[in-house]
Amino acid sequence: MAKKYAFLFPGQGAQAPGMIKDVAEAFPSAKKVIDDVSSITGVDMCRLLWEADAAELSRSDNSQLAITTASLAISAALKDKGIEPAAAMGFSLGEFPALYAAGVLSFEDVIKVVRQRGKIMQKCCEEIAKEGGGKAPGMSAILGLDPQKVKEIVSGIENVYAANMNSSKQTVISGTFDGLTEAEKRATAAGARRAIRLRVAGPFHSPLMQKAADKFAEVLAPVSFADPKITLFSNVTGKQALSGEEVKASAVQHLTHPVLWTDEEAVLAGIIKADNADDWAILEPGPGKVLSGLWAQTEFGAQHEAVPVNTQDAIAAL
Repeated sequence: MAKKYAFLFPGQGAQAPGMIKDVAEAFPSAKKVIDDVSSITGVDMCRLLWEADAAELSRSDNSQLAITTASLAISAALKDKGIEPAAAMGFSLGEFPALYAAGVLSFEDVIKVVRQRGKIMQKCCEEIAKEGGGKAPGMSAILGLDPQKVKEIVSGIENVYAANMNSSKQTVISGTFDGLTEAEKRATAAGARRAIRLRVAGPFHSPLMQKAADKFAEVLAPVSFADPKITLFSNVTGKQALSGEEVKASAVQHLTHPVLWTDEEAVLAGIIKADNADDWAILEPGPGKVLSGLWAQTEFGAQHEAVPVNTQDAIAAL
């Protein structure tokens, strides 16, 4: 039986200067994706991907477009090898390349939507920073505490929220600069192994992004969302997404709701177990290896490895 593939698409924070240059040089289809994104947006994607520094790439209006482009370029190279997903899930921003992979959005619509999403979120973050006296809002990863304990800690701090349910050992919180600083102190005092401020531009997946969600709803209003053609998952529900209408609604809620990643992992694992697990391979087609690492922390990870795929050599090895 032919191998079945589950694609895990990474989110904001996975970006790195110079990402996927070797892939674009080795696979014309990957370079075409980059060129097509440049044509659609008017942004020089070769410069952004390969010449921008970490600070420039960290802006939401840059990182979201860059990461999406990288994920779609890698997916195009994989398609050249006959590798296409039977299931797709994306972490935060990663839901958008997943929507393309599932046939929910066209290539052009994905790029246009992500471009506007990044701009809207960047503006919202700048407004929150201005209100906070110039201190940038953001996100912090709390390592080594039970997610419920993290929720208890942040419930007592104004403008801080549990945002990403990454694993049983890692919860990401969102908030204002001062709120995160206080939460990090309390988490460390409560026994957290580490509290790490992330390389993102704002307090994503929290109520602080409501203005951005309202603006994004206007962007999505005229966009057509088809029903998924493959198995697709939702960060908002933590379950399989079954209709284009549901996906469209979730895309707006996404900005203010937590990412239920551990729930999605469990559902995917259940599907693989119900099938013949040996027929499945789990790939992370995008910059970084965060999602492969999170998968390894699950009870399913030891039996079924997730593989990062973001270099020419990694693609060639498949």
